[in-house]
Amino acid sequence: MDSFSLKTDEGTLSLKEIHDTIIAAANCIKEEGSGIVLNPPLIYSYGLSSLGSNTYVHIKLESEQLTGSFKIRGAFNKIKHMSKDEKQKGFVTSSSGNHGIACAYLMKSFGIPGTIYVPNNVSDAKKKVLEHMGANLVFHGNDCYESELKGRAESEKMEVPYMSPYNDLHVLGGNGTPGVEILRDLPSVDYVLVPVGGGGLISGIACYMKYAKPTAKIIGCQPKNSKVMYECVREGRIISDKEEETLSEATAGGIEENSVTYDICNQLVDDWILVEEEDIAKGIYFMMENHKKIVEGSAGMVIGAYMANAEKFKDSTVVIISCGCNITMDKIKQVIKMCEH
Repeated sequence: MDSFSLKTDEGTLSLKEIHDTIIAAANCIKEEGSGIVLNPPLIYSYGLSSLGSNTYVHIKLESEQLTGSFKIRGAFNKIKHMSKDEKQKGFVTSSSGNHGIACAYLMKSFGIPGTIYVPNNVSDAKKKVLEHMGANLVFHGNDCYESELKGRAESEKMEVPYMSPYNDLHVLGGNGTPGVEILRDLPSVDYVLVPVGGGGLISGIACYMKYAKPTAKIIGCQPKNSKVMYECVREGRIISDKEEETLSEATAGGIEENSVTYDICNQLVDDWILVEEEDIAKGIYFMMENHKKIVEGSAGMVIGAYMANAEKFKDSTVVIISCGCNITMDKIKQVIKMCEH
């Protein structure tokens, strides 16, 4: 990966420099994030392993974080890099739900004021959690991209920091820390399957893994109904793409112009899997039936991606990122109906 470089507002970064920021984030979380950011278990799945030939499948349960998703990692790391003055002023962020929940939890924990812009179609489960936390919510737009544009514009007007859910190197650094834990716990890993929306999670994991273990393959997973990053990579630039409703609403929406995550996905993601809605439902159902875990659509989407393509991973060790668990009872009922009809 010597040819990798990332242009940012601060200059051009090498893969080693980004890897080192992820290591620093992991150390910060370990030293200062106790009881806030967990190191969720990496569990072996007999059921998923049995679908492939000589395949050993593990699931990293980021869905077991206190806020119900991996997003608390990036938000925590970003807050730790804010100045005292910035924390007193507070910050603005935007979210389809999970990043907002993480920020609301940290605002409450550290006494930091802030405003969270969410799309009008935010899921009821995530909206309810945000309201219970007392979050200052502003509803805007029909997807996370529209709420991001509004949130960033308002932060500039208010002259306070804006925390992007993915287009930020400190957020990316925190979101890359599952890669540190995965490689430490399972050095034999050959493939890591990661859900992709704005690309913050896969970018962080890819930057860490491709420096620490270049032979490991990073597989991006997106629902066929909302595959914006895949289409951007295919086109060679950030574009908008037609979207339809998906069970994986946490990965839905467009990509911010000049996002650092696009360049990383373009250079470091080895392959892509596009997932049908039926397979997303099967992934959610599998986790309930086989592991007694409730996961949301974005996590079920990655499980479903593997289930529909198990033979592609024969003779290998696979890690699947179960990224979140914030799902409504209505969605769970819908999944059960789809899988038991």
